[in-house]
Amino acid sequence: MKLAPAQLGKHLQGPLAPVYIVSGDEPLLCQEALDAIRAAARQQGFDERQVFAADANFDWGSLLQASASLSLFAERRLLELRLPSGKPGDKGAAALIEYCNRPAEDTLLLVSLPKLDGNQQKSKWGAALVNGTSTQFVQIWPVDAAQLPQWIRQRLAQAGLAAQPDAVELIAARVEGNLLAAAQEIEKLKLLADGNQVTLETVQAAVADSARFDVFGLVDAVLQGDASHALRILEGLRGEGVEPPVILWALARELRSLANLSQQFSQGVPLDKAFSSARPPIWDKRRPLVSKALQRLSSGRWNQLLQDAQHLDAQIKGQAQGSVWVGLSRLALLMAGQRWPLPTQ
Repeated sequence: MKLAPAQLGKHLQGPLAPVYIVSGDEPLLCQEALDAIRAAARQQGFDERQVFAADANFDWGSLLQASASLSLFAERRLLELRLPSGKPGDKGAAALIEYCNRPAEDTLLLVSLPKLDGNQQKSKWGAALVNGTSTQFVQIWPVDAAQLPQWIRQRLAQAGLAAQPDAVELIAARVEGNLLAAAQEIEKLKLLADGNQVTLETVQAAVADSARFDVFGLVDAVLQGDASHALRILEGLRGEGVEPPVILWALARELRSLANLSQQFSQGVPLDKAFSSARPPIWDKRRPLVSKALQRLSSGRWNQLLQDAQHLDAQIKGQAQGSVWVGLSRLALLMAGQRWPLPTQ
């Protein structure tokens, strides 16, 4: 069964399920969910803990053997399975299905793994984890830029602090994409704040610029039409040493999709149908974002930008003149709907 992260705390106050799965790509939130389950298990008498790291050479039989053997030290025990690849393979899939169908008595199995996509959740082993009668599946979602200020306010409140709106906005700008840095900075503010009030001046003096950017965040900012944010992410990627081919790959991939979708829509194909037939399909969560981008430019304009991306590729390969970083900035601005191009030289 699926269990929302917001409901986890209340759920853990009652009897525990035989199997918990924490899935997601946000390290801080996943770690906190795992810690909460471990703490609840200890409080309810699961005093023995055994950890399995399921790498490529993992013997899945050892997990089933451990679950079948009697504990020597405690009446109840916690078995923790870490699956960093998110891909158990055939033997692992069979072992997970078998365990979820017949969980061991007086044993709690805690599984941690990256985010499972739709196809993985529909597989036999994924369905056993997500929809099993003995399981509680906790899906951890990232906190996006729009949600980050509210998340920071909540964390500040948990720490007994209150912050001025401009202080919250500055914290969000400096730690964007890095929740672990946000949590660490809030702990620092507990020591530096005057009473329980956090001011803009306190944040300016105390909070480092710890923003962690990725190319997918850049794509989302471009689709949103937030040109200034896109440029800030691009500059952050450059500062972090991300190579131009990686950034161009992400933008060109999105351009090809947008050009194809825009062409289908101009030919009378409903957007929902175009989204479903796209390869890869456009996720439901991203459809409003993509729809917003498609409304800004025509099919011909998207194709023209795709040609601009090809020119950038030639620049990266040394086959054309011009600054690659200026070209990437220009492409991001134009994709975001800005009407004034930057110079290409």
